Amino acid sequence: MASTTTTHSGGTGPSTRSPLVGWLAVASVMLGLFSIVTTEILPIGLLTSIGSSFTISDGMAGLMMTMPGFLAAVSAPLVTAATARIDRRLMLCVFMVLLAAANFLAAVAPNYWLVLVSRIMVGITIGGFWSIGAGLAERLVAPKSVGRATAVIFSAVPLGSVLGVPAGTFIGDLAGWRMSFAVMGFLTIAVLIMLLLVMPPLPPAQVTRLGVLRTMFRGVNTRFALVLTFLIVLAHFGTYTYVTPFLEQVTHSTSQQITLFLLIYGAAGIVGNFLGGAMVARRPRATFGLAAGLIAAVTLLLPILGRSAIGAVALLIIWGVAYGAVPVSSQTWFAKATPHAPEAASVLFTASFQATLSMGALAGGVVVDHSSPSMAMTLGGIAAVCTVLAVWLHSARGLTWPDAGADAVGDDAQSPSSDERGAALLK
Repeated sequence: MASTTTTHSGGTGPSTRSPLVGWLAVASVMLGLFSIVTTEILPIGLLTSIGSSFTISDGMAGLMMTMPGFLAAVSAPLVTAATARIDRRLMLCVFMVLLAAANFLAAVAPNYWLVLVSRIMVGITIGGFWSIGAGLAERLVAPKSVGRATAVIFSAVPLGSVLGVPAGTFIGDLAGWRMSFAVMGFLTIAVLIMLLLVMPPLPPAQVTRLGVLRTMFRGVNTRFALVLTFLIVLAHFGTYTYVTPFLEQVTHSTSQQITLFLLIYGAAGIVGNFLGGAMVARRPRATFGLAAGLIAAVTLLLPILGRSAIGAVALLIIWGVAYGAVPVSSQTWFAKATPHAPEAASVLFTASFQATLSMGALAGGVVVDHSSPSMAMTLGGIAAVCTVLAVWLHSARGLTWPDAGADAVGDDAQSPSSDERGAALLK
């Protein structure tokens, strides 16, 4: 990733601050994303309780999961562009206030439609905070530490699965599902206080307009990043969303075993996140391709080897390590495609990731309802294989990423090393 620590007058670069303060700022962004990820997927463990509370079907309760992803995909470009001239520190704090309000609203909502209103607020927060926060590492730490800082920020994804959801479910079992959302509200306020204390002023490095985002699509590297993200996120969420039914029906695991298996998967995801963060800056193609290849192997082998508990656990460990590297790999590809516009790159990353997340979960549900969890795994594996082929195609055509010193967002579209040799590939 290119360093963009030189900002508008009044900006504070990493070189003028204590490294400790910079890393505390990185931690505050990670905790903000942890709160967001946990809030987004918290209903997975509370779905039945919430549905029973409002006397609605599981399908209706499932709207709590599908709504935030689609709203995040829409809000990522719109909110970021609308607030383009506002200090990014202020916007991060505003989104934490919105998330806290969403959690507290869900905790006291007397009607289900108010819970859905809270999920709309969550979707807006996801789109805005992710778009700003995902690419902030290079403005908070020294250039040599950007890869590690990015991995720390993205560790929020597996941490939310490993710690957030099980803890939220545990609290829900003890004190009711409303208390889980209330606790998340208080945690979000704590993150807000930390952001106010350690995050430096962050005047916009570039003004992200919708026209800038449209221009980015001219670049072949951006198109590759979109295709790769679409394929691998579709493969993952079209399968992992239904891993519990698979473990119940194919592996014949008990609920206690499934909880343990998913905790092991999440722990492996943390390892994969940091391994991916360490590798992707130097070898982005190899890292993304390896992660996709492992996900392909796991999902294609699960219907065969996943019939035994040992086989299922072994494959889930590999899956966790592989998927742990996916978010940081995807973000890095977008950032390398447009190194001169890191926030715009984060907007596209967030929008494409969240939209495909919802699409994958819906598509996997259709397959599971009309066939079986094993068929969903197989089709997801095919999508992951296509990801590997797309990575190979990027390498085989000799495509390279633009230099960080490019002057305009569309420069990679004009680069002889990229667009002229590859634009036709994705038309």
